Amino acid sequence: MERKEFIRNGFFAALSLPVATRIKEPDPNSLALKRPPYLKAGDTIAISSPAGYITLEELEPAIRQISLWGLKVKLGSSIGRRDGTLGGTDTERLEDLQALLDDHSVNAILCARGGYGLVRIIDHIDFNRFRRHPKWLIGFSDVTVLHAHLNSVVRVASIHSKMCNSFPDIWEEADQLQKDSILSIRDLLMGKSMYFNVPPSEYNRYGQAKGELIGGNCKTIESITGSSSDLITKGKILFLEDTGEYLYSIDRMFWNLKRSGKLDHLAGLVIGGFKFKPSEDPEEEFNRNIFQIIMEKLVDCHYPVCFEFPVGHQKNNFALKCGAMVKLDVNATGSVLQE
Repeated sequence: MERKEFIRNGFFAALSLPVATRIKEPDPNSLALKRPPYLKAGDTIAISSPAGYITLEELEPAIRQISLWGLKVKLGSSIGRRDGTLGGTDTERLEDLQALLDDHSVNAILCARGGYGLVRIIDHIDFNRFRRHPKWLIGFSDVTVLHAHLNSVVRVASIHSKMCNSFPDIWEEADQLQKDSILSIRDLLMGKSMYFNVPPSEYNRYGQAKGELIGGNCKTIESITGSSSDLITKGKILFLEDTGEYLYSIDRMFWNLKRSGKLDHLAGLVIGGFKFKPSEDPEEEFNRNIFQIIMEKLVDCHYPVCFEFPVGHQKNNFALKCGAMVKLDVNATGSVLQE
């Protein structure tokens, strides 16, 4: 076989996933964001594992609770599948999510868990039918890839919230905060408007803002910078959270946000939970705390900043509607975020 033919054949053999028809990236000011229809009793939520794997047994608490909301549950074909830490091979996860996106009997799709994996398939998903008939996509952490792509490219609203692996095994024994955060998923799906009244933080920056709510996991947002899924932040209210990172890594994330221009023209900034892990050597610990890391990147910005918002890898992780127009008011009495 000639060398050119060998290279050509090897190249096409490597393309194991189908390439979706590209949706041209819109001018964010020219294409209105679509809101999927809210759910009602008898509607169907599908559960899929586009990122990490999960077992059917682990899903049972979520299935029971969703059924009590008067909704039907449909399990995607990726549930119970496993490829290392992933919920099946890339092809299996892609085919499952694509089928559920195109299934008109499904009114919302809840990601079973986060972990890692959506970035491996996002460029192969065909959103053309979905954009004509949108439905709610739900999840957080690694699902930030999907939220960002939906906002910047597809222009469809979605729900950032806990996933199936956060539902308590015994609902009656869960504390009220955990219950309330899970019930907030139901509330948004059923059309309830968002309203949060957050206690004051000494690090808050006062002010008022109005804009489209976007955001998610900070590390994931950093990882998609420069890609087709990159968040368009100008004039928007950005919320951020993260967990399990060293302080220096969080500092690097915020330098990425600043140097890529994502912090320059925001309407407002909302900071949720940031759980960091200490350095293995105390002598090597980064010499700034979370608040200092963030605020030093904002010295030349003048929009309101809210800290300690109830979103993130924590018990008080309340559902947020990505793409919703919201108002943010930060003052001495606290912060109010409302739709």
